[in-house]
Amino acid sequence: MKTLVTGGAGFIGFHLGKFLADKGYNVTLLDNFARGSEDEELKQFLEKDNVNFIKADLTNTEFFSKLDREYDQIYHLAAINGTENFYNIPHKVLKVGILGTLNMLDWFVNSGKGKFLFSSSSETYAGALKLLGDKFPVPTPEEVPLVIDNPSNVRWSYGGSKILSEIAVHSYSKAFNLKNISIIRYHNIYGPRMGYEHVIPQFVERIIKKKDPFEIFGGQETRTFCYIDDGVKATNLVMESDITNNQTVHIGRSDEEIKIIDLANMLFDISGFHPHVDIKPAPTGCVMRRCPDISKLSALGYRPKISLKEGVTKTYEWYKNKF
Repeated sequence: MKTLVTGGAGFIGFHLGKFLADKGYNVTLLDNFARGSEDEELKQFLEKDNVNFIKADLTNTEFFSKLDREYDQIYHLAAINGTENFYNIPHKVLKVGILGTLNMLDWFVNSGKGKFLFSSSSETYAGALKLLGDKFPVPTPEEVPLVIDNPSNVRWSYGGSKILSEIAVHSYSKAFNLKNISIIRYHNIYGPRMGYEHVIPQFVERIIKKKDPFEIFGGQETRTFCYIDDGVKATNLVMESDITNNQTVHIGRSDEEIKIIDLANMLFDISGFHPHVDIKPAPTGCVMRRCPDISKLSALGYRPKISLKEGVTKTYEWYKNKF
């Protein structure tokens, strides 16, 4: 099986590539290191005989004439994620998210074979909670309206790019009669090597640095977190099932929903550091509750293996060494 993973040096792309390589697949990772890390873990992985790497910018159309067209599986994960990036470089988030996806779709239409999987995000429907109020379903199914509540808030640069990209996937599928294309929406995937712009590594960094008082912005928001090992297995399940063709599938878990303040307390217990907590106002646009309905995913045989406590502990130990 010949596979292509865009964003392959990033968090999910790297772990997905390792999972596929361990299955014996021929894996090509594609990245430009705009956010992915050219670290020792990646360098060691690239030494495997069945792993290749292409350094390329998907916003550059000239590159695609040189890209092989004979992949059996195409995982399009390339994006600029991380809440801090949404605020600090929203123009780049939009450009990579939208233009990169359009260029990939143009290439795929002419590739002649394979299945295309686009990775979207729960950010696409983040504004629906405010829109629907008490009628907003939780756990949230794939059919929920895709909404951003304020386009002037650059936090939505990422969610907006994913909405437009989902529209692009559906439009290309219809225009070119593509039967072998799927969309997944990730919900708070976490684990080692996830970067430093997310809540868990940010908490770990402040714990290691003994920040006291310990600032938490909001804290009453709830999330369900999915450990990376479970996330990549689920991604592969969607790719390799014909049932998911022209379908959107939520990836995450619907159990162990937790308040952010309780996540912090879990990390305090794991680390043995118990500071005074200073609650600050939540950032504008922060979603109060996020929990996916994973019925479609479960129908494929998906069962998460790593509990929240186990996964957070593994993640803490990895980042503790980095910090």
